[in-house]
Amino acid sequence: MNKTQIPRRQKLVLIAGPTASGKSALAVNLGQRLPCVVINADSAQVYRDLRVLSARPDADEMAGVPHHLFGYIDGAEACSAARWAEDARREIAAAADTGAVPILVGGTGLYLRTLLDGIAPVPEIDADVRAAVRALRVADAHAALTREDPEAAARLAPADTTRVARALEVVRSTGRPLAAWQRERIGGIADRIELVPLILLPPRDWLFERIERRFRMMIDQGAVAEVEALRMRQLDPALPVMRAIGVPEISAWLEGEISREAMLERGTIATRQYGKRQYTWFSHQPPAEWTVANEKLDDSMTGQIAIKLHTQVLTV
Repeated sequence: MNKTQIPRRQKLVLIAGPTASGKSALAVNLGQRLPCVVINADSAQVYRDLRVLSARPDADEMAGVPHHLFGYIDGAEACSAARWAEDARREIAAAADTGAVPILVGGTGLYLRTLLDGIAPVPEIDADVRAAVRALRVADAHAALTREDPEAAARLAPADTTRVARALEVVRSTGRPLAAWQRERIGGIADRIELVPLILLPPRDWLFERIERRFRMMIDQGAVAEVEALRMRQLDPALPVMRAIGVPEISAWLEGEISREAMLERGTIATRQYGKRQYTWFSHQPPAEWTVANEKLDDSMTGQIAIKLHTQVLTV
């Protein structure tokens, strides 16, 4: 079988939700009940350099269940959603050869949407066009977008620097609005699989308490050494690995710009804000028919949900 060709109607379990919601533990619990492979769908956990700060599961936490696409990319590279989706399709197809059920686990909505629904086939942006657009003030870029792609200008907030620049560079480089490209999505696998989805949205107070406690634990478990190693490599500050939550905050502390307590506070706030954004996305973006679990995932509840998922996998 072609390793990138996913068999029609292959079963795929999806466990998604905000950071610290219990996704990894649930995936492993389920993985101990059926032949499976766990596939990462978290944009930070792809980087080899971020074992601690991305809360990547270690060997003990994996409990003998095969894990793929965790820590497989060097931080000197920027992993795009398109690249990850291609790698995920390969792992899902490979699972079919062994009779294993792939369990997709993560909280990066863009990754999941790209894999399931496909991606707009926008050609490579001309480097000169990109440089010219990125040099504009956001107000000027939005004014230009109003003239060149009024539909996008009306849809986007005038101060949204990233999205305004993206829309403007696409229409200037390709001669077509971004929305036209987005209507031609390619590469999605949703029509080829039997998806068993579960979204974890536990009580917010429980989740945010876990987030705050976990960031402080990361500091004690090697996060500082992780950032020190990154800084020694003198990587481009714009790379995703250098902008990952915790890296700028710890860097500021190491530079003597802030105190340790300020670093802890900033890192905790950044993680909590990220969790809130994920919570909002998973509350509104997935299809209404996807199953949502609102429980606190202690060991007992994790086991109960894993049993339900196992039953679904066998009966779908």
